[in-house]
Amino acid sequence: MSPKTPLAQFLCVALGACGANDTSQGAAGSGGSSANAVGSQESSASTGTNGTGGLSKLAVLLQELNENTSKALQTQGSQGGWPAPVEDGYLVVSTNLAQTNVAGDFSDWQPTNMALGKGFRWAVVKAAPASRYKFTDGAKNWNADPWSRVYGYDDNGEMSFLQGSSDAHLERHFAVEGAGLGPRTVRIWLPKLKATRVLYVQDGQNLFDPEAPWGGWNLASVAPSGVMLVGIDNSAARMDEYTHVPDDLGDGPTGGHADAYAAFLNGTVRSLIAARYGEPAIVGVMGSSLGGLVSLAVADSAPGQYAFAASLSGTLGWGSIGAGVHNETMLQRYQQHGHRKTVLYVDAGGGGTCADSDLDGTDDDGDGSDNFCENFQFTKGLGKLGYTEGKDLFTFHEPGAPHNEAAWAARVFHPLDVFATIPTP
Repeated sequence: MSPKTPLAQFLCVALGACGANDTSQGAAGSGGSSANAVGSQESSASTGTNGTGGLSKLAVLLQELNENTSKALQTQGSQGGWPAPVEDGYLVVSTNLAQTNVAGDFSDWQPTNMALGKGFRWAVVKAAPASRYKFTDGAKNWNADPWSRVYGYDDNGEMSFLQGSSDAHLERHFAVEGAGLGPRTVRIWLPKLKATRVLYVQDGQNLFDPEAPWGGWNLASVAPSGVMLVGIDNSAARMDEYTHVPDDLGDGPTGGHADAYAAFLNGTVRSLIAARYGEPAIVGVMGSSLGGLVSLAVADSAPGQYAFAASLSGTLGWGSIGAGVHNETMLQRYQQHGHRKTVLYVDAGGGGTCADSDLDGTDDDGDGSDNFCENFQFTKGLGKLGYTEGKDLFTFHEPGAPHNEAAWAARVFHPLDVFATIPTP
């Protein structure tokens, strides 16, 4: 495109949306828009360039979306994030063509038509940073933007926000991958004030969404002041990634890739957080069930890098569950490495009688529930290594509590309170 070519004309040609006798009106195939809320390509038609002879940011993004929508969404999503800041506001994009409108604080929630591209709809939203918005078909169906970096929840489910919030809020990064592990979403709770510590938490899908499939922890509501929370979604390979050695649950050996997962968290995820937000000096890791097991493994894999590690109902018998399986348990791994500086939190619900009738070294043969016996044995072993209750070891037992998300959500304030009191190095 020549620097003198009107942006409106360029866009309608590129997007294949010009009328038969009109190449000057652009890709507004879905109708008009609110003049003070949403701008189309016409808003930049007077310049059409970035001032240096090149295309404007809006034109570049639309061209990339037209050429390969999926790739463009992913590229911008991993870099600046969506909605994308452009010359006259924020570019919002929907690949659900039935969602013909965008609405939000900027339009008093009145649906405003989006322009039609090749396989997507778009609009430039002119609004203050952190404004709320959703896509709609103009009738009864309202949907959050699945690509929005800043998001949250209200009584109507997920809510999308324009970027630029200075209040506490959630952000997310899609398709984060590394260390040979597949992609997953990383979710971040950013406190209002500057974060002084960061806690990396497993099973990110369950932490913030109140309608999570297995129940939400509502973790943001109990986050202490100054704590950044980083939730790392699990993958289909959860059992492999969250276990440090193989075990056998009846279908043959499974698991044992926790070292790769630790490399992914220690390298890829922490590098992402450091680059985007700055990693605070006090770093912790936390999880429940197998997530508790791998959290202890992650902390052990990087001596001196984690001030805190928490395991809620951790599956600490892993390595000796299957008949005849005698692989290294997490207790044995910690015994091998001895006392370290990481402050540990270990809890369990349930209760019962503990026994080691098969003499494999793990007290998992009684009638204990919620991994109570294995966790009790683990904390006793830590005491022999020099860990001191109330100083660098904190334990908690919720008698009778089941092994589920609701139980962990109800008591997660305990490890968060411990983490919040760890002094700055």
